[in-house]
Amino acid sequence: MKAGIAGASGYLGAELLRLLAGHPGFEVVLAQGDSSAGTAVAELYPSLAPAYADLAFSALDPAGFDGLDAVFVALPSGRSQEVVPQLVDRVPLVVDLGADFRLRDASLYLRWYGFEHTAPWLLERFVYGLPELFRRELVGARLVAAPGCYVTAATIALAPLVREGLIEATGVIVDAASGTSGAGRAPSAFFHHPFVNESFSAYKLLNHRHTPEMEQAIGAQILFTPHVAPMTRGILATCYGRAVKAGGASRCLEVLKNAYRNDPFVQVSAEPSSTRDTYGSNTVRVTARYDERTGHVIALAALDNLVKGGAGQAVQAANIALGFEETAGLPMLGIVP
Repeated sequence: MKAGIAGASGYLGAELLRLLAGHPGFEVVLAQGDSSAGTAVAELYPSLAPAYADLAFSALDPAGFDGLDAVFVALPSGRSQEVVPQLVDRVPLVVDLGADFRLRDASLYLRWYGFEHTAPWLLERFVYGLPELFRRELVGARLVAAPGCYVTAATIALAPLVREGLIEATGVIVDAASGTSGAGRAPSAFFHHPFVNESFSAYKLLNHRHTPEMEQAIGAQILFTPHVAPMTRGILATCYGRAVKAGGASRCLEVLKNAYRNDPFVQVSAEPSSTRDTYGSNTVRVTARYDERTGHVIALAALDNLVKGGAGQAVQAANIALGFEETAGLPMLGIVP
């Protein structure tokens, strides 16, 4: 199938190019990115040269995707809603990696993202692209909103515990740290290397824009505090919920194992999770404990923010939607050391 990428010159776009180059069912024929239009893919990302020696980035133009089988949209929040409506009738499958079509309630975009949603009629047509929770809905889907890194980590860790009634659905705390690549390729002072290196910082206290998406996906009230860590890739989410019953909460690890026993990209382990163990892979590592002394359950999830937390998630969802093997083109093993 012929695939195109809108926003291909950013880090998520580059990761899509890397993953799709090894996919048995996709051929990337168009890579659009305004900031790098006219630049060869091999020039901007020499690591991709063996697969894209003759491909150059072109300016963003939805009409250019006519006739393709799938388009992956990796644009900043607020930009997808301008482009996606123009793609809906042009290609059989659109997978949006941004946040513009993840929320069911259009009014939340003004409160949490600071912009009015300009295509609210499309929200109900999108399938939420987290395969571990919405695999059935993804089969045959034409419009997919793939969740990002923070939400994926927190949801994988917490959703089964909430659904099984092991923890209360209010006052759940998500404390998560991200690598700097999560901020994208455009430079900024807060993510500048001298600022991040040898430091650990919290940001967006009480009002991070992914909070309502977490609450929607997990089915609980969430207090979310994000941090930036001095690493390039990775998310580690440490989540806390008050146990409903001690006997049930003690089963937290067993509940996670049962919930994900048929999911190829979720590894449930008794050992604590580490971002290094997921580096470069589409795998989530998750664990949980019940603390009898405080009456809380702690659940941890680690993943690579650019793969399972981004491009890999999008490809996994596309695989299901189009009938490919779910694991096609996706690395299950992390890079060591």
